[in-house]
Amino acid sequence: MRYKILTAEEAAEFVHNGENVGFSGFTVCGTPKVIPVAIANRAKSEHEAGREFKINVFTGASTNDSVDGELSRAGAVNLRTPYQSCGDTRKAVNAGIINYFDLHLSELPQKMRYNTYGQLDVAVLEVQSIDDEGNAVLGTGIGNAPTFAMLAKKVLLEVNEGIDPKIRGLHDIYIPLDPPYRREIPIYKPSDRAGVPTMHIDPEKIVGIVKTNVPEGGHPFAPSDETTMMIGENVCNFLVSEMKAGRIPSSFLPLQSGVGNIANAVLARLEANQAIPSFEMYTEVIQDSALKLIESGKCRFASTCSTTFSTEAMNEFFANIDYFHDKVVMRPVEISNNPEVIRRLGVITMNTALEADIFGNVNSTHVTGTKMMNGIGGSADFTRNAYTSIFSCPSVAKGGLISAIVPMVSHLDHSEHSVDVIITEQGIADLRGKSPIQKAETLIENCAHPNYRPLLRDYLKMAKGGHTPHTLRAAFAFHETFIAEGDMSKTDFSKFC
Repeated sequence: MRYKILTAEEAAEFVHNGENVGFSGFTVCGTPKVIPVAIANRAKSEHEAGREFKINVFTGASTNDSVDGELSRAGAVNLRTPYQSCGDTRKAVNAGIINYFDLHLSELPQKMRYNTYGQLDVAVLEVQSIDDEGNAVLGTGIGNAPTFAMLAKKVLLEVNEGIDPKIRGLHDIYIPLDPPYRREIPIYKPSDRAGVPTMHIDPEKIVGIVKTNVPEGGHPFAPSDETTMMIGENVCNFLVSEMKAGRIPSSFLPLQSGVGNIANAVLARLEANQAIPSFEMYTEVIQDSALKLIESGKCRFASTCSTTFSTEAMNEFFANIDYFHDKVVMRPVEISNNPEVIRRLGVITMNTALEADIFGNVNSTHVTGTKMMNGIGGSADFTRNAYTSIFSCPSVAKGGLISAIVPMVSHLDHSEHSVDVIITEQGIADLRGKSPIQKAETLIENCAHPNYRPLLRDYLKMAKGGHTPHTLRAAFAFHETFIAEGDMSKTDFSKFC
């Protein structure tokens, strides 16, 4: 092989203070395992010597502990985008230590190709293999690896020998031309391929390879409970009613699903519901429940950017990879989340909210409006371009101390103009074709927890005129009461008027 073999520590020497560094992967999958740890250790040594060492971290989405965890704990991150889910990173972001800017996932590659954030200095990429001409087979998560490989001045590779070589052929690597030269992306059904199965890297930019042997896979999400299963049942009931009304064709439409225990519950109920025909998925991540849908034949095909399987499911995936070769394709996030393709295919989108207000606005990122949870991710890429957009969440949290349905969201990620349907375990609020007041009445009666309905009705009665009535001094009374007393149900609107 023409490339120099390095240790992780030797590779880390190619990364310098203040540089822009792109990491491959999407969730824990496809994310480098050892070079980021060595970069973090180098940062610690530099700090102990009294020298500054921080880098600007660009990724596909969330990563693993080797990237976000190690680098955050080492104080090695100056800037971070576009999405994170690491507790240590979250603490540093909310403390103002890391300069984090939240961004729709589909937008980052084009912005970087237009040099919006400056030149990409280094790309740290995990691959399954690479040949002498620079054609690399990626692993179980792609993210922005192809764009990072194209833009970076230097490329550091982790060749993970723990990834089964049979993964070759599961990828569809396609980078669109930038405006004003862009043409349509030639994907007309989820199984269409627009690109090639390998990612090309200019061999002259590859400064070295670090060999690893680390199996992919992570921890499973929390198991479904009665609440999440009821949410899943309500989602199914809505989809079946849409089919009966003729608003979804009998052949069905592609589905997108977020990740987590609610998404797992929704997909599990879809599998069990005989009234819902087999379908395809056009999504950004497939998790354990999606794997089961593919195995059962309920999901005929899944287009994704990444897997986010538990270790057990990942082992099952590779044990049966010949079966999955014509049923799964993995694409760069710019394509998996592309608005043009989502709109063309008529994707029905299913995402999760932290809270929704009575007029249908959704907060999916900030706790009490100020504390960043993870980020907007790709939810808006899909929501804004959906055939029908669905948001779901439990009606209450923390044993009923928090209502997920509030007078006004404390932070806005998805406006009422993009949100079609909100579903909790209490029921379904179809907001399409309704005025703001009609939306509020529907959400309160169908989705709010019974303990909070009287309070929400009271707010709507006292809200002052106009098309979207509000009493601004009381709009955040739920949140103010929770901060002061730890229980939204103790809200007394008279104190805020």
